[in-house]
Amino acid sequence: MNAADPVRVALLYPGDRAMRDRADPSESRFAALFNAFAAAGVQAEPAVWNEDFAPEVEAQLAQVKTVLVWCNPIEAGRRREPLDEMLRRVAALGVRVSTHPDTILRLGTKDVLLATRELPFGSDVHRVDSLAQLAVELPERLQRGARVLKQHRGHSGIGVWKVERIDEQTLGVQHAARGSSPEQLDMATLCELLAPFFAESAGGHMIDQAWQPGIARGMVRLYLVQDRVVGFGAQAVNALHPEEPAPGPRLYHDRAWPPGQALAQKMEDQWITQLRDSLGLLPGQLPLLWDCDFIHGEGDTHGDDRFVLCEVNVSSVSPFPPSAIAPLVEATKAGLPVIA
Repeated sequence: MNAADPVRVALLYPGDRAMRDRADPSESRFAALFNAFAAAGVQAEPAVWNEDFAPEVEAQLAQVKTVLVWCNPIEAGRRREPLDEMLRRVAALGVRVSTHPDTILRLGTKDVLLATRELPFGSDVHRVDSLAQLAVELPERLQRGARVLKQHRGHSGIGVWKVERIDEQTLGVQHAARGSSPEQLDMATLCELLAPFFAESAGGHMIDQAWQPGIARGMVRLYLVQDRVVGFGAQAVNALHPEEPAPGPRLYHDRAWPPGQALAQKMEDQWITQLRDSLGLLPGQLPLLWDCDFIHGEGDTHGDDRFVLCEVNVSSVSPFPPSAIAPLVEATKAGLPVIA
């Protein structure tokens, strides 16, 4: 590579044929990130993805050094497995892919709650492999309190259900997807409702996590670039808030946000290493951009505030606070070749 050759980085996000043909960074939700890469001397280009023109995108990505990926597990009714297979092929060519699909399967599914249940931010979590197992085990666990059933891999509250016991025959059920209303169902009807999430194509199992009453105090999202906390998202009313019918806005803050300092310190000093070790991830396998959602838990023996992990997001971390942009550009450049 000589000085005339620009270092190319691709930002992949879903769109249609018209979006790809225009390829206008200013039209995307990542305009500020494109500008930051340009200011840092990196040529960042849109890689608009759609399964309909997958070979074209793959050919583009084979020519770049790094691809940053934003694509939900399900986009416009299509699952992203074809994209993941393509990204694996591109990574095998030496392109840096973040987040790599294999890392997503360890870090970015609800299974992370099971793998970390014994850690300081863990909670009472079980894996449910069949509807028959659900029908046997859930009633017993509901005797101790409400539960939250979560599909293996999803987004936007889809496939996340709060379930609580009303009486011997009746369950209160609330879907976390926007616009959902509480329902009263019996166990057989609940099993029918959840059957699609046990299909092999949907992961074949669900995760059962104890309901956290501290959700009424809101949720804190930590945004990270690799192993550094770079900002926060605070949401006072979220999808399963026990008293409000609709989620409220998420307010974004930079790394200096005072209420987040103790949590961020724990994350950087101990929890990231513990999380990596529990999942068998090396430091270099951490995503360039990811986030963790925490719910307030019960105080520990010293009366200090405790936080419980709700989920980890790595597939499509957007929007994110402006304070994440400079560290993301810096971390991306750190893995790029030096132009001689």
